[in-house]
Amino acid sequence: MRNSLVISNLSVIPIRKIMITNYYANIVSLIYSILSDGRFKSLKGCRKKFIAAALGCFSSLKGKKNFLNFGRFTGQREQYFRANFEQKFNFQAFNTKMVARQGIQKCAIAFDPSFIPKSGKKTYGLGPYWSGCAKKAKRGLEICGFAAIDVGLRTAFHLNAIQTPPLENTTLLDHYCQIVKVNYLYFKELSNYLVADAYFSKKPMVDAIRSLGMHFISRLRNDASLQYLYQGAYSGKGRPKTYAGKVNVKQPDMNFFRLILSTEELKIYNATVYYNAFKQKINLSIAVFYSKEGKEVARKLYGATDLEMDGVEAVNFYRARFQIEFRYRDAKQHCGLNGCQARSKNKLDFHFNAALTTVNLAKVQRLKNRKSEREPFSMANYKTQCNNMLMLELFIRRFAINPNTRKNQKIINERCDYGLIAA
Repeated sequence: MRNSLVISNLSVIPIRKIMITNYYANIVSLIYSILSDGRFKSLKGCRKKFIAAALGCFSSLKGKKNFLNFGRFTGQREQYFRANFEQKFNFQAFNTKMVARQGIQKCAIAFDPSFIPKSGKKTYGLGPYWSGCAKKAKRGLEICGFAAIDVGLRTAFHLNAIQTPPLENTTLLDHYCQIVKVNYLYFKELSNYLVADAYFSKKPMVDAIRSLGMHFISRLRNDASLQYLYQGAYSGKGRPKTYAGKVNVKQPDMNFFRLILSTEELKIYNATVYYNAFKQKINLSIAVFYSKEGKEVARKLYGATDLEMDGVEAVNFYRARFQIEFRYRDAKQHCGLNGCQARSKNKLDFHFNAALTTVNLAKVQRLKNRKSEREPFSMANYKTQCNNMLMLELFIRRFAINPNTRKNQKIINERCDYGLIAA
């Protein structure tokens, strides 16, 4: 066998015998503790070992995350990874279990598609999809990602990524509604609120979410058609009056609205109104943003189907939604989300979810080891540390170095942090 870094052995017992790998051992033990749950009792030992090894590859290897590189650095054949990527794995159950252990106080489920560039002609799901970065439709793939948002810490944990298939006799919005219906039981384990951007603030999506016993929070169009609810007494003649006029969001009627937050930078007005697009009452919050000079710079509308929800909380839930974008960014820049070498549906699904789950593992480790709540999270530093430890592990094994001496531990700790970006 060629001289290589045997990542596939990181999931077996020798890792616990060397102090250098304590950081890595914590990750592996976390993976195995989740896989010991009853949901994964049908998984064989070799499959569990592969899951741990694959996530180790995404965590530590620099360069492209494809089968060729996995084979180069693990001592396994390229075909070994191709065959195992083809087998399905329930990443949603895995990540839901991981997130449930974090003890999130205020949690929301964020939903957002992401464009994945891909060339070729035979890849499953290839087609024109909207690219937010390019601001236009481009040829490639699309994944529909769900994440658990910790509103208090303003961070996100990946739950599941579902690739958009070739659509026939259905619309893209209907497809989005369907995948929410299929996976909602996992979401309700964590939260009853689903948050999505303004594109999804449409009646079919709202009806689908409400039919599942969940609430929907989104930003509304600036020209949304809203009406005040009539609060006067019934005159006793004819049909009771339902509405009291159209809402002018630039000059809200303070007989209906109330100011619930006022700072130098932000004011929030809240009221229960009727939204014509949803055909139902909504909890409307108008957020007015100001510059340092006191001038109004933006006015945005946020709607929630939960009429009892605090307006400030609804705004905070939506504004925390953007954390899912950072998970996509980290996975694309550091975990090879865009670099899948496969073309089949199952391999693509495994690759996308493994890349995003790796970011979860990094985030969990950072939250566990952070020195303060304000300590920033850097996926680049996590990757650098994992790669440094992997190289040190190779040298220790090849040269029969004892890493547990006081002198060596000091050197090892210094080398683990070699090349980190200063916070």
